[in-house]
Amino acid sequence: MPATNIKKPQKRPVNGVLLLDKPQGLSSNTALQKARRLYRAEKAGHTGVLDPLATGLLPICFGEATKFAQYLLDADKAYTATMKLGEATETGDAEGRIIDTANADIPLENFQTACSALTGPIRQVPPMFSALKHEGKPLYEYARKGIVIERKPRNITIYNIDIQHYAPPEAVIDVRCSKGTYIRTLSEDIAKHIGTFAHLTALRRTETAGFDITQSHTLTDLETLTETERDALLLPCDVLVRHLPKLVVNPEAVDMLQKGRQPTCHIIPQSPSPMRIYGEDNTFIGLAEYQEQTGRLKAVRLMSTAHIE
Repeated sequence: MPATNIKKPQKRPVNGVLLLDKPQGLSSNTALQKARRLYRAEKAGHTGVLDPLATGLLPICFGEATKFAQYLLDADKAYTATMKLGEATETGDAEGRIIDTANADIPLENFQTACSALTGPIRQVPPMFSALKHEGKPLYEYARKGIVIERKPRNITIYNIDIQHYAPPEAVIDVRCSKGTYIRTLSEDIAKHIGTFAHLTALRRTETAGFDITQSHTLTDLETLTETERDALLLPCDVLVRHLPKLVVNPEAVDMLQKGRQPTCHIIPQSPSPMRIYGEDNTFIGLAEYQEQTGRLKAVRLMSTAHIE
């Protein structure tokens, strides 16, 4: 029989943010590509990696939203983590082989003390099984070959750890933390503090940058919707930078920014952060910085004029 030519769905310009509830077993990139195919989006990116074992909130940026994705990478996050005490694995989670064991019958009071000790500003050494780069390669590639690379500790903040369930060897904790925190490492450090080992058996991201898991959508749910219904779930591009100060400018200033020129800014901002720039009709134009020396606005990242509605 002659081979049939199956036409690939034609891609289209899609702009906005999808709050995806990533399922277990998929890498962040695989989940991204599945969402991108469902939307037939020309361009897509995600805002912070979740391990295949992990589930939960993974904002997906389509089209023009990818220009502002970096601002979510720096955001605080929250997780629900399930730990198994008494066992260390090579990866720090259930996907790795067990490499050591110890007593798991730890009193709740001791566990509470360890959580308190690791709350606040702390130094954390990133795990070998991570996507951090060394000489252009992710650390996990070295780890799989048994090579250990020295990692410098990083400053992070654990805002709070709430114990949701404790029945050794299992413990479930809610963690709110700053960017750059590895929950696998945190669970190991908690266990080390009380003279045992631990690894993660489950991890769920519940918040990031003010977005909540209750606002998210699963791939399964998205598959049941029409394209119009899926599009209606997208959030506007400027939700990624809603924490930045807002400035409304006149049409002349908008035109100047879009043509690479620097309009005069009559409002001196209180913060050196970029500002969200809007037209008088509340259309999001992009981000610009105030130049103190000249009193003018300099564009940082702008929406393409073809996509401004």
